[in-house]
Amino acid sequence: MKFNHLNEKRGLDTQPKIASHFEHFQKLIQEIDKKEVAEASIDLINTEIDAINRISEINRILVNQIRKSRTHILRKIEKDHKLVLKGHHRNIWFILGMSVFGLPLGVAFGSSQGNMGLLGIGMPIGMAMGMAVGAGLDKKAAEEGRQLDLESKF
Repeated sequence: MKFNHLNEKRGLDTQPKIASHFEHFQKLIQEIDKKEVAEASIDLINTEIDAINRISEINRILVNQIRKSRTHILRKIEKDHKLVLKGHHRNIWFILGMSVFGLPLGVAFGSSQGNMGLLGIGMPIGMAMGMAVGAGLDKKAAEEGRQLDLESKF
């Protein structure tokens, strides 16, 4: 089964931000098309493409639908096929590193010095640790062929 065709929208040249969202969505579909995905995923993607095709006006409604469709598609292919965008794990672990590693380190350092104002010192350390973990997971995904050749812009 093939993906439905994403209809070109007239007037995108006058709306560069909306055009950027539309082009990114097109590239996402092209990258997914290069991988083998299940029929259920193809059905979901076709449903989301049809939802975007139904919107004829170039406005905020189109951008919101593109974002919503992109999120649904990315969640589905990550859950079912373990496919992720470039930098996906790094972006997730960036925040997790600060909360999982940085906050406890900051509390420990602040408590040991008797000054809880030093709590923030652990945050950059945790951020760096989280980014390192995420980069490792991204590298592993790329080696296993589970990474789409597209980086998240939005």
